[in-house]
Amino acid sequence: MILDGRLDASVQAAAQALARGELLGLPTETVYGLAADADNDAAVAQIFAAKGRPASHPLIVHVADAAAITRYAKEVPLFAQQLIDTFWPGPLTLILPRLAHAAVASTGGQDSVGLRCPAHPVAHAVLQACQRLEPPVWGVAAPSANHFGRVSPTTAQHVAEEFGDGLLVLDGGPCTVGIESTIIDCTRGVPVLLRPGAISREDVQRACGQRPLSKEELPALTPRASGTLLAHYAPTARVRLMDAKQLQAGLDVLGADAAHIAVYARAPLRAASSKILVRRMPDDAAATAQQLFAALRGFDEAGVKLIWIETPPDAPAWEGVRDRLQRAAAAG
Repeated sequence: MILDGRLDASVQAAAQALARGELLGLPTETVYGLAADADNDAAVAQIFAAKGRPASHPLIVHVADAAAITRYAKEVPLFAQQLIDTFWPGPLTLILPRLAHAAVASTGGQDSVGLRCPAHPVAHAVLQACQRLEPPVWGVAAPSANHFGRVSPTTAQHVAEEFGDGLLVLDGGPCTVGIESTIIDCTRGVPVLLRPGAISREDVQRACGQRPLSKEELPALTPRASGTLLAHYAPTARVRLMDAKQLQAGLDVLGADAAHIAVYARAPLRAASSKILVRRMPDDAAATAQQLFAALRGFDEAGVKLIWIETPPDAPAWEGVRDRLQRAAAAG
């Protein structure tokens, strides 16, 4: 059931559902999440079951404000606090040392917890309403509201298509960011980038004075984190990344009989077949991120078997899009 997330009655119904241990489709600025009370182990288990997600794969806990960090984290390093001050609320998740009693099921058995304060007004309203309950719900675990490994949802309708009318979903409109949050590990004394997103390495460095290391630069004791598996974010159709010349050469070879193929590219391409579905990728990284998952879902709905995508530029602004596409291609 989809409710208008702009209405206070919908927000209150969502908060009450979370308090009862139920699941909720929650809009954020990144993607829609499948939400549950992060401290209710039985409710969190429903997330893993609904998604088909391994229970060892941790979930991000969403909080209403920075004050709620003390409910989940033992400490906040100075550079992490600088990132919070700069980017919260927003599309940034920080991995912090976890309090022993907090969010046990949500963290996949690790002694760390991923925390994020979303900027979406509907998500923020729900999280605030949860804090006013008795007893309060201080944090909401909310991985992307899709079956594990598949394309993330960026509209309420996407969520309903994944899980049916039995799930309460708040409609907050299309997601404005469109790809999942940047994840920075803050448990090892320096910032380490675990998953790129709309907030870039350069953004992080400007905020805290330290350029985040990559997982490869500091591989020891890397915590597991959401969306970091080699194959992820994959449509049903197989994804292949190619440069513009390779795309045009492929279309030329296939000729007028080509079918069941979608092409998503910035470069202008010629296709002899009218059966090839062509969609132009924006030249802007943020615009591409905002529409990426909806585009992949649309190609699946059109029944294509192959999706050919022009490789994103090797530029900092495109890192998040490039990451998602590489993982989608690896699933094929």
